[in-house]
Formats: sequence, structure tokens, C-alpha cells
Amino acid sequence: MVERRWARKITHDGAGPQVSVAAVNLCVGFDLDMTLIDPRPGMVDVVEALGVDAGITLDADGFAEALGPPLHVALLAAGAPEDRIAELVPRFRSLYPKFVIPRTVAMPGAAEAIAAVQDAGGKVIVITGKYRRNAVLHLDELGFAVDAVIGELWAEAKAVALRENHATVYVGDHLGDMRGAQAAGATAVGVTSGPCSRQELLDAGADIVLPSLTGFPAWLADRQALTGQIG
Repeated sequence: MVERRWARKITHDGAGPQVSVAAVNLCVGFDLDMTLIDPRPGMVDVVEALGVDAGITLDADGFAEALGPPLHVALLAAGAPEDRIAELVPRFRSLYPKFVIPRTVAMPGAAEAIAAVQDAGGKVIVITGKYRRNAVLHLDELGFAVDAVIGELWAEAKAVALRENHATVYVGDHLGDMRGAQAAGATAVGVTSGPCSRQELLDAGADIVLPSLTGFPAWLADRQALTGQIG
């Protein structure tokens, strides 16, 4: 028998979170970049456009291959001057929809992974370091219907949203995702579709590592059959 849990649905209107309570059987959180979506070609384009716009040289390819950390950290790593980060972050976000959304594709198995949770009567939340408005644009463009999208959270900070939603599983491609799951007491599911290897994810605390999301529905079904619940 699946344990019934209470979860809080979080949305944002720009002025802060709005919380409503909904009863669900299970709640699974997913990271976005390189877990559910592959935005790398568009990331190269937007960073190149940002560099031209700002009159600076940025490592666009390096930025796109190291997705995961917060935007200001990634821009610094790409060569942005520290004293210009305050102006570059909002400019990047404003350029993003034009350059990144049209070139982004779903990761293999992403739609099926979301459907597996929903078919089991569960709730799907996306917790990402990305600016929420742009994250929502990606999900809408790809037709991914989820229960909540929480943006601008990284590593252990993701545990806040996981706990508030009573999520017992978090799926991600980065070491920070595994740390966030651990901090929330959730099962950490790693996928090697991003920059981190299987061993790196395990060393960071992954409970299970899958090559891609294509294996997630079977893992979820096995988990439910063995335990009668998620977590």
C-alpha cells in the first residue's frame, strides 16, 4: 500500500511564494538542465550574444558544458568581470528566451519519467538553479506538465523545496543535486547525462545512478513493488 503524503504546491508570482496544500501519494523532484532538458546549443548562443552586447569575451562553450552552478558563478567561470555581474545576470535572463528556448530539446526519457510518476498518482516538481520564468518557458515549450516549478535554488538549498513538498526522491545530473537530495533526506537518483560521472555522483551521495532517464520508469516501478512507497 502506498503511503499517502501531504505536499505543498509552490508557485511564484514575483512577490514571493504562494502555498496551497494538496494530497498526493508520492512526490518526485527533478532538476532541469541536463536532467529533463538539453539547452547547450542555445546556451552557447546566448553567452556569445551577451559577450557582444557587453563588449567582453566570454567562454561560451565552457559555460554550456558546465551547467549546474548558479548563473553568477557560471558567468565568472566563463570570464565575466566580477564588477559587471550585477548588470550581466539580468541581461542574460532577458536574452535567454530568444536564444535558448527554441534550440532546447528534451533529454531521452524525460517525458516518460514524468509520466511514470503521474501515472502512479504522484506529484512532479522541478527544482532548478535557473530563473523560474525561463524554466517555465522550457517546460511549456516541450509540453511538460508539472505540479510546481521552483527556481534559483542550488545544491543544499534545494532541500528546502524538497522538504516543503514532502518529496522523497530527487533526480539530477550534478553533484549539487545529490547533496540537495541528501540534505532533504530524499532518495538521490543520479543520471550521467550531465557533466558528472557515475563515480562522481556516487561519491556525492547518489543512492542510485542511471545512464539516463530512460531507466527511471522501471526503477520507480521496482521501488514501489519492493517498498510499497517512495522514499
